[in-house]
Amino acid sequence: TDDSYEGRISWINNDVYDEDDHMAGQPVVDRENPNPDLRNRSLIGVRLMHSFVYDKKNRWKDGRIYDPNNGKDYRCKLTLQDINTLDVRGFVKVGFIKLGRTTTWERIDSTSTH
Repeated sequence: TDDSYEGRISWINNDVYDEDDHMAGQPVVDRENPNPDLRNRSLIGVRLMHSFVYDKKNRWKDGRIYDPNNGKDYRCKLTLQDINTLDVRGFVKVGFIKLGRTTTWERIDSTSTH
């Protein structure tokens, strides 16, 4: 809807698998996707997050986040700590309990070549 936010993967630090992986030198793809037809697509452009609603307190709630490492989708909330720092909390609900983890994302200089 017009009042929800989403995010897509626009860049990957290393766009090929490293030597420790059986796919060394191959482009990074969505190989853990539960849909076999999508496992060969590039991760660039994949919708990573969706359905977030801004609550006017530097938080976005009620969203979902996709983990390409395991092909699973999780509930998620986002909290903007400052202009360059975003806390991303992915979780599952088990009854009244929420189990999950928080990762901090930091903005990079988009003009940098590194």
